[in-house]
Amino acid sequence: MRSLVTRGKNAGRPPPDKNAKFVHNLLRAPGRRFPRRGCDRADLVGHNEHVSYFAAVFAQTPQGWVGTEAVLAEAENVDDVTDLMREAAVETYGDPVVLLAEQDDDWFAIVRLDRDDEPRAYVSAVREDGLGSLFQQLVGEVPDGDAAGEAAILEDLGVDAKRLGDLGERALPGDALLSVAEQAGFGEEFDRLRD
Repeated sequence: MRSLVTRGKNAGRPPPDKNAKFVHNLLRAPGRRFPRRGCDRADLVGHNEHVSYFAAVFAQTPQGWVGTEAVLAEAENVDDVTDLMREAAVETYGDPVVLLAEQDDDWFAIVRLDRDDEPRAYVSAVREDGLGSLFQQLVGEVPDGDAAGEAAILEDLGVDAKRLGDLGERALPGDALLSVAEQAGFGEEFDRLRD
């Protein structure tokens, strides 16, 4: 039986798996495109000098889910987002890879990448500026503020399409993403990154 951590914010939780810690450290290695927090570029995608966002990539590995924050500030198009997700998949041997993002408590996006497939996305409220323009490229031309994409994107991970649609309409983006992460099985990783 694994012993539990007895002190600190992780009290009562089992210590992390050594392989998961190795993968986490690998993703945090110098030169990686994953910052510690939020937006590190003033001209985010050419817009919005003061944009606050959260984005993280989660990869399902044989040892469980591994997550790390993602820099989207330098992404100019959907290919940059896909490259970031493929990099996480290669480094962790993870499949699938899921990106969760939210901006200014206004909207959230979920992007999923399976092996060599094209990325699929769900966006709670399409926006034409800032990070929203990146995700709009994945869901197509939709009126500003409307939900778009594949609501069934995470059904095989336990997130029902109807539930995802309801979260998009009724919950704050951060709360919606936490609920998605918990249902999909990577709630602890999400919590760790949001703290």
